[in-house]
Amino acid sequence: MALSTQNKDYAWLDTNLALFGSDEDKKVKKESALAEEAWRPVLSCSCPKVYVWRVEKFKIRPVNEKDYGHFLTEIHTFTQDEYATAAYKTVELDALLDDQAVQHREVEHYESKLFKSYFPSFRILNGGIDSGFRRVTPNEYQPRLLHFHQDGKAHCEVQEVELSINSLDSTDVFILDLGTKLYQWNGSKSNKEERYNAAQFLQKINSERNGRCKTAVLDEMFTDARDEFLQYLPDKPIYKSKKYYESTKCIYKLSEQQGRFSFDLVVKNHLPKRVIGEDDVYFIDTGYELFVYIGSKCSPSEKHNAIPYSHEYLKNTRHPYIPVTVIGPNQNSPELEKAWDRDRTTTYFN
Repeated sequence: MALSTQNKDYAWLDTNLALFGSDEDKKVKKESALAEEAWRPVLSCSCPKVYVWRVEKFKIRPVNEKDYGHFLTEIHTFTQDEYATAAYKTVELDALLDDQAVQHREVEHYESKLFKSYFPSFRILNGGIDSGFRRVTPNEYQPRLLHFHQDGKAHCEVQEVELSINSLDSTDVFILDLGTKLYQWNGSKSNKEERYNAAQFLQKINSERNGRCKTAVLDEMFTDARDEFLQYLPDKPIYKSKKYYESTKCIYKLSEQQGRFSFDLVVKNHLPKRVIGEDDVYFIDTGYELFVYIGSKCSPSEKHNAIPYSHEYLKNTRHPYIPVTVIGPNQNSPELEKAWDRDRTTTYFN
């Protein structure tokens, strides 16, 4: 179960997230979840399936299956109250599933491979709810420049980038969407498979518009400066954000004694599984993802504060937006199993 947000003014700790998780609270959540219309398909589902909802004006709205994998920059939770709504509803859904789901936090542009793998086509476009989920005619479209990237044989990622000639990169493929015209621009160093799959994606867009678009494929080496494709790309500077990751692996522990919390470093520079116990909450930082293990013998207050402490911890690192995965007893995470030091995996979670 994943919660996807945007990384503007991230303020989880300013919400009432720390109040979630008590037995009484879970009972209330379960009763509330049973009354939530958005969760009804989950109750009737008898086999593994992907469901997607969005937070819209503090309400949970189901996303049309045709739009799965299609994300918009301006609809992810922005305000403090919307963060709280998303967090509250995530816990409510977890209560509905009797705490059997593994929870994940994902932030735009820092999505984990696992999260993206749920969608054959992963798109991030600029826009909000009104523009993104309202069916408009091709003539109403504003020009968009899409960066196409092939990640594996069966998965593609499409990210809208600045409408500028400086956004182009010779190693990749780009698509200029003019509404009624679609241009595929193949960088001179892009690979054959990526070009082929971009062409398939181009046809998919055209099909979504009932085949009414004109399409053209251009190669960088043979693109004329007078071509319409380049005429739509002004020569303006662009800002490319950088992702900073700490290479230092470490494990921290959250403990409570006599009502006082301590957050202590357990080990640095490696990840030995043998240091993990059942009496506390452990934060396993791989540098690219944070795993939070809630031991089976943790106190209620330790459980309640696991998620808030994870966000407080990340706020003070150089990688505050990396994915977060919360794991409880008897739950499994293949990604975490791969992260452990091979020569130190002498004990296992119960």
